[in-house]
Amino acid sequence: MGEDISRAIEAIVMVAEEPVPPNLLAQLLEMPVTEIEQACKQLADGYESEGRGFILVKIAGGYRYQSHPDLSPYVERFVLEGQSSRLSNAALETLAIIAYKQPISRAQAASIRGVDVEAVVRTLQSRGYIAPLGRDPGPGQAVLWGTTPLFLEKLGLDSLDDLPPLGEFVPGADVVEALETTLRPAGPDEPVTSP
Repeated sequence: MGEDISRAIEAIVMVAEEPVPPNLLAQLLEMPVTEIEQACKQLADGYESEGRGFILVKIAGGYRYQSHPDLSPYVERFVLEGQSSRLSNAALETLAIIAYKQPISRAQAASIRGVDVEAVVRTLQSRGYIAPLGRDPGPGQAVLWGTTPLFLEKLGLDSLDDLPPLGEFVPGADVVEALETTLRPAGPDEPVTSP
């Protein structure tokens, strides 16, 4: 890899506000995408071996610089200094539902959460974490929501495939059955049991 190519990649990625897709780098530098991918890997490996405070990563389908993960305590202090606009638990729950179930309507998300999510959806949209993906072809043609590249960027993910599997968070069938049994209202002919 030529020094000019690596310097050009560094300069482009440094000034970009969003992750730079490898095909755009290839187009700008008039090189095949495979060579761009190889050059980015060599740069990333070099930064790591030099023990730099930043790394070159591929997230949201493109390359960007970010602080080295082992320096996160310092970066968190810097970023959070004076910042009080964290997402509420309701917003985080709704965002997780949308991320895993997208495309999903507001009514479907509300059904899963068990409460109205209209205000939360507006907040998530205003922060750029979700956006309309289309409309449901059914009655009412509800807006279908999904996550944005900013969501992937903030979580440090390359794609939605990198989300942890839901199976890790779902209770086993025996637990679900026990809950259903204890929470099901007794019928007129059934004795009331306590858990």
